Amino acid sequence: MLDKPAPDFELPATGGKPFRLSRAKGAPLVLYFYPKDNTPGCTTEGQNFRDLYPQFQKVHCEIYGVSRDSLKSHESFKAKMGFPFHLLSDTEETACKLFGVIKMKNMYGKKVRGIERSTFAIDDKGVVRREWRGIKVPGHVQEVLEFVQTLK
Repeated sequence: MLDKPAPDFELPATGGKPFRLSRAKGAPLVLYFYPKDNTPGCTTEGQNFRDLYPQFQKVHCEIYGVSRDSLKSHESFKAKMGFPFHLLSDTEETACKLFGVIKMKNMYGKKVRGIERSTFAIDDKGVVRREWRGIKVPGHVQEVLEFVQTLK
């Protein structure tokens, strides 16, 4: 996937308009996949993107969060956390499958299928320039920002 065009998809987005990746060319963007709205790690990750959002904007980079939650859940989560970026609802796992983020995970000793926390930096031409998989939240968003700042 690295240094290849990002696979195109269309998903419902907060704010009422569908998001199509191929229409987002012209500026870099960050696509971050997270397991579930309103859970501790996902809330912290979203807050970190929110807090650094002005710095992403300085390099004309948009951020989109993706999970399997419903649009209604996303609208509520976005409002509650004050996220300035859109969340995409992937209930059918369309983008999740294209980006290979669905994995078997251990949850309290049980095997469950879920999203492996992953982030993709896509340049202004729609090419994946960096991917982070199975990430830990602390320090991650700062690392993503530093990478995006290097994209020309």
